[in-house]
Amino acid sequence: MKVVVIGGGAAGMTAASRIKALQPSWDVKVFEKTNFVSHAPCGIPFYISDTVRNLEDLCTYTPEYFKVERGIDVHTNARVIEVEEGYITVEENGRDRVYEWDKLLFATGSKALKFDFEDFDGVFYINGFEELELLKRRVLKAENIVVIGLGFIGVEIVDAIINLKKKPIVIEMKDRPLPEFDKEISAILKPEIERYSNLRLNERVVGFEGKDKLERVITNRAEYKCDLAIVAIGLEPNTDIAKGFVELGVKNAIKTNSKMQTSVENVYAAGDCAETKNLITGKQDWIPLAVPANKTGYVAGVNISGFEMHYPGSIKSILTSFHGIEIGKVGLSETEAIEMGYDVVSSFITAKSSARYLPNDLIHLKMVAERNGRILGVQAIGNGVTMRIYAASVMLYKGFNVVDAFLTELPYYPKFSRVWDPIVVSARRIFRKLNMP
Repeated sequence: MKVVVIGGGAAGMTAASRIKALQPSWDVKVFEKTNFVSHAPCGIPFYISDTVRNLEDLCTYTPEYFKVERGIDVHTNARVIEVEEGYITVEENGRDRVYEWDKLLFATGSKALKFDFEDFDGVFYINGFEELELLKRRVLKAENIVVIGLGFIGVEIVDAIINLKKKPIVIEMKDRPLPEFDKEISAILKPEIERYSNLRLNERVVGFEGKDKLERVITNRAEYKCDLAIVAIGLEPNTDIAKGFVELGVKNAIKTNSKMQTSVENVYAAGDCAETKNLITGKQDWIPLAVPANKTGYVAGVNISGFEMHYPGSIKSILTSFHGIEIGKVGLSETEAIEMGYDVVSSFITAKSSARYLPNDLIHLKMVAERNGRILGVQAIGNGVTMRIYAASVMLYKGFNVVDAFLTELPYYPKFSRVWDPIVVSARRIFRKLNMP
């Protein structure tokens, strides 16, 4: 059996590894357009900040490891340029080569959204590993840096730059950082970003200017001198190679079922290029995050191998940080829930993250629920956020209501938690608003 995997990131290598574990005699080939496999894009900000010195350290394993230890035929610097029934055409080593397949997996990931106006030398998009070494050198040398976009990737890039003792200009077209979060959370983050950068909200970038290289970023309100612009305005599925071969779904991600099967027999998709079910809404969604990528890759590998496993869906859990402040979200914000037509009730609390008699920082936590009590989402910022988002993720995955959350026995230790945990208190406030006893 000949299996071809297009893409050597988290989903692709997880699937390939599972296939070889279950079907050792099968011929499994992975084609990756870069020189890296099993790479960790979530670590990019740590590389830019020089916390991680070597780019190779962001790769869990080398291509040689997969070849020798797992028997996977890994082709790096190999760009797939055509997919047809039973074969692919690959550009590698300066020429085109054809490889046959019996089963195929698209694991092509996502790519950066780009402006539709002219680029210049000095404009970089956060788009995988291909230009990272050059970007890092430019960041270390640059005197005037502009970061465009303040989603969680943009926030992490700004954090990386300030860790290098540089003060960037930061431009966001919406009225707050982290627009996916509710205003209560963003309002706490905003002054922290302002402390270390020149933050410009409600400004839209309309162009770049320069002679032979970037010299200015132009917005609808002003222009800013710069020699380096880092753009993080969002992602889109990297599905160009799949268009016309398989059916596309939400946001042009590849349409899949719970076995990660596409509309074409023996063709699968996993990771950021594939759609999946949103467990909160019950609808198909596109959720480009590391954990779903690994899990869908695993599920695809099991099913490609002739066994059966179903991926139930994702709850869209996010963790990030800024200058030591933890930030997290799982499920829907109140804004998102209302836009989707839910009748919601919410609570927002500020509390110490540990016992009141010990010195510790605050946590600000918001819970959103339906009127029937089902929890739709949790967001938090401050200290001790990570373990609360972990707990909330399990609650949302299992469909908890606010009484379930209130009665959950979360462990108590004075140094790290509270008897009445912020999640428990938030749930209690909601069910009291709902006139529950």
